[in-house]
Amino acid sequence: MAVLPIRIWGDPILKKRAVSIDRITHAERRLIEDMIETMEAADGAGLAAPQVGVAKRIFVFRRGDDIHALINPKIIARSAEQKIGAEGCLSIPGVQAKVSRAARVTVTGRDVHNKAVSFECEDSEALGRAGTCVQHELDHLDGVLYLERAEPDSVSWLIEGEDEAGEETVFLEPTTPQEVLAAIKSKLLPPDLHAPEMLQRRVQGKR
Repeated sequence: MAVLPIRIWGDPILKKRAVSIDRITHAERRLIEDMIETMEAADGAGLAAPQVGVAKRIFVFRRGDDIHALINPKIIARSAEQKIGAEGCLSIPGVQAKVSRAARVTVTGRDVHNKAVSFECEDSEALGRAGTCVQHELDHLDGVLYLERAEPDSVSWLIEGEDEAGEETVFLEPTTPQEVLAAIKSKLLPPDLHAPEMLQRRVQGKR
């Protein structure tokens, strides 16, 4: 297994619709193994194949204590209830925004053994952020980034600092999608950004 370079916002593959997979081969199984290792290395909740430069309809995600892979995933049911929650993305490090999503979804697809699988997903203590995650990752497969769905004026940089008591904390510094993209393109992220070092290095064009 290997940790793969994560593609950063501005990379054209993140805006490309991924293609369905006709046959699950060793290549797809190896890719999934590498994606899981990459997601864990970056402390992520999910990762879609385009984020590692592969335009195939595959994503991996956490559901409670388990990690699952879905090939050719589809959401077949969404609750009428919506919720607004904070989201981030490994391809847009150190940024957070609020997005409205269905509170519960049912997602289907194939696993690495080509077996049909189905998962009920919601955000809860037992399942973690599974409900948000599968909707976020499926968006990636359609070339949609979460900042395109962000609630107005909800985008913030995550900045590390100390509170009045001297305790380490993370502050929200308001920004805009345009400012974020400009910072990424210029390779000049804010100082003390709360993001994994491996992702900040990717923004700087380093492995």
